[in-house]
Amino acid sequence: GTWIRAIVAPDVLRWLVALSCFAMAAWALKPDALDADAAPATSPHGVFAVTLVAFFLAEMGDKTQVATAILASRFGELVPVVAGTTLGMLIVDVPTVLFAGFAANRIPFTAIRIAAAALFAIVGVTALFSPMPG
Repeated sequence: GTWIRAIVAPDVLRWLVALSCFAMAAWALKPDALDADAAPATSPHGVFAVTLVAFFLAEMGDKTQVATAILASRFGELVPVVAGTTLGMLIVDVPTVLFAGFAANRIPFTAIRIAAAALFAIVGVTALFSPMPG
């Protein structure tokens, strides 16, 4: 961000930020659509293996993995550290998934999309009319 701010003129940057926010506002209003004709994806490795790999790739390099690597190297106890961080993530993730499954049919997604779009639009307008920092 600092590098871009150094090479892009403040007025151009202001418009880029505002236009990006307006684009996100428009995108937030568009509901996700499932393709009814698409065949479900299958894998010879099973759902667990696919989920495990997808989760690892999505989370690779996040703070939890960095902290796990640092703790394991600091204390020289790879298995207990990995087991502890995995257990900690499961303690948080399992109730979250269960709650999401319960709440999914009760969440007013249209209202949430409208609120998110309005927030992005407000940030875009604010970006246009506020002085650039620095």
